[in-house]
Amino acid sequence: MILKRVRDCHNTQDFRALAKSRLPGPIFHYIDGGADDEITKKRNTEAYENCDLVPNVLAGVKDIDMSVTVMGKKLDMPLFCSPTALQRLFHHDGELAVARAAEKFGTMSGLSSLGTVDIHKMSKEISSPKLFQLYYHKDKGLNDHMIELCKEANYDAIVLTVDTITGGNRERDLRTGFTSPPKLTLSSIISFMAHPMWAINHFTHAKFDLPQLKEFVKEGTNVSISVGDYFTHMLDQTMNWKDAENINKQWGKHFCLKGIMSIEDAKRAVDIGATAIMVSNHGGRQLDGSRAPFDQLPEIVDAVGDQIDVICDGGITRGTHVLKALSVGAKCCSGGKYYLYALAAGGQPAVEKALKNFRDEIERDMKLMGCSKISELNRNNLRYR
Repeated sequence: MILKRVRDCHNTQDFRALAKSRLPGPIFHYIDGGADDEITKKRNTEAYENCDLVPNVLAGVKDIDMSVTVMGKKLDMPLFCSPTALQRLFHHDGELAVARAAEKFGTMSGLSSLGTVDIHKMSKEISSPKLFQLYYHKDKGLNDHMIELCKEANYDAIVLTVDTITGGNRERDLRTGFTSPPKLTLSSIISFMAHPMWAINHFTHAKFDLPQLKEFVKEGTNVSISVGDYFTHMLDQTMNWKDAENINKQWGKHFCLKGIMSIEDAKRAVDIGATAIMVSNHGGRQLDGSRAPFDQLPEIVDAVGDQIDVICDGGITRGTHVLKALSVGAKCCSGGKYYLYALAAGGQPAVEKALKNFRDEIERDMKLMGCSKISELNRNNLRYR
């Protein structure tokens, strides 16, 4: 029955609806929500709708090459799965389901410091490109530990998240009482009972934990805490550009900064030797009222696009959104919600279906645009309203 319903999911909104029906309320709203009034979360997608594509015709587009090279790795499609936290709360296979799906489509996946699969386990089971999302903790020993694990496991890149210096005001989480791990309260038990398949899968598979963190901190694995409070109390609010530069030197491979939104910060990323930047506002979950990544993309590409890989992250729900970002000058796109909805809706088969939807849309829309390869996309294709 679930596979049949997954087959009926033709876009991100279909997966969102199915995820909502399968997840307990607090967990769904953690994936779905943003900060404050959620203005920025909405704007992240709406920004693409203020820009129109101008197609060319009679271009001979039988064969399409949508491959891109990002951080030294060739991807078969210009969209990858951005690292996100707590994935085994959404489906018991968590990050492994996402990575296996990404591997089938020749694209990249990420593992978070707050991920629920071990760094080495992911490396042993997945051969496609992998990046690790580093949250910079007060405990410097923990930071060093995660970097060394990534070296041992031969990860391709580390992405340092730089927009979580404190937790955003995620009011949906405050209303629902969402924590990691989930607290057993009367309301949560009722919610679990209303979603019995989720509860059975969650409580009969391996115990939920945060393997990258559990030897150093109890919060998130043995002590329930909201993600916002975790960022506020566990991450280092003194983190600065020198710290980022030192991490880059310690790592010594491809290095990306996630959460860059200004020209000034993009230029400083180049100065410290970063390989890439992700133009991102954390899915509208941090500073509400901030700009959408797509709105900021042109000026950042103009400033540093010839010196560093610029990735557009967030708000993407359609293949045309990807093509618009690539036309502006992004090397690639990434996102979290689009595959998290799918993961919650049906595990690995659903994530594969979500990626297939995007791949098919990108291929079809490139043909309709009169482009047979990514390099043919440019700003002449675009008009802003």
